[in-house]
Amino acid sequence: MAYDETLATRIRRGLGKRAGLEEKKMFGGIAFLLHGNMCVGVHGNELIVRVDPEDGDRALSEPDVRPFDLTGRPMKGWLLVKVNGLATDRALRRWIDAGVSFAASLPPKA
Repeated sequence: MAYDETLATRIRRGLGKRAGLEEKKMFGGIAFLLHGNMCVGVHGNELIVRVDPEDGDRALSEPDVRPFDLTGRPMKGWLLVKVNGLATDRALRRWIDAGVSFAASLPPKA
């Protein structure tokens, strides 16, 4: 599956230059990892965002947000945000910040 390169470029701009940030092909798209922990990514034309599982249910109540589920068993805190929920740079930035905040709270992976 191809992924939306325009969205990936917007994410790169939103992430800026950070120590420990890397890109990796995952889930048929691209993921952005902070110290080895995924924070955001692109799947098709949607944003994957990883948030604190405690915040996941609240986030799922927002328009254009659904669980990220490739296997029939969605993981808590893994979300997909549809294109409509990313229309502005401010909206995208809010999700990027949520993903980065959660990834930064995790221990680095080797």
